Amino acid sequence: MYKITTTKNEILSAFQFRHATKEFDTSKKISDSDFQFILETGRLSPSSFGFEPWRFVVVQSQEIREKLRPYASGAQKQLSTASHFVLILSRLPKDMVADSDYIMDMMVNVQKLPAEVVEAKGKAYDKFLKTGFRLQENERAMFEWGCRQTYLALGNMMTSAALIGIDSCPMEGFEKNNIEQVLAEEGIMDAGHFGISCMVAFGYRLNEPGAKTRQSADQVIQWV
Repeated sequence: MYKITTTKNEILSAFQFRHATKEFDTSKKISDSDFQFILETGRLSPSSFGFEPWRFVVVQSQEIREKLRPYASGAQKQLSTASHFVLILSRLPKDMVADSDYIMDMMVNVQKLPAEVVEAKGKAYDKFLKTGFRLQENERAMFEWGCRQTYLALGNMMTSAALIGIDSCPMEGFEKNNIEQVLAEEGIMDAGHFGISCMVAFGYRLNEPGAKTRQSADQVIQWV
């Protein structure tokens, strides 16, 4: 049986510790075991219908980082100082429709569902895409919905990093088309199946941040 050992205070302390680290200490590197732990919390994250539309690309090559730099205004210091730099990709709409090879493979070979469940789940998913959220009528909305799934993994990775004293910074400050072109030209990303969702850097802070600011609970929580 799963046993919970982390206390609520420890978790809240991790949230207080976490901040968007703009510059990392280049003399400190994350251990392989710690970073595998962070990646595993991303891999184990939830996704809508359990279809995992993500891929995590860990960019340790300084040459590749330099090729990304001209198109990533929000990651200038992070690209050069982060111990580990991750690009989170999201599946394109054609892979996320109900009858795609990817979705069928997920249901049959990953989720290992019986044939009758595959059929029923496929129909429910198709209805969700077409009449529930009405995603399938708009390709950009469909792609952004996939990106929303990746943000669940992103949040879990940053939280798990904070719990073990590792800093992080999520980033959207980049030119999507140009970054994707670099990744495709370098053979890193299959542009026929993926697009970039976000970036996240991990490492150890160089400077201590200012006090954390948030709206009060009364301002953001409503009970009815």
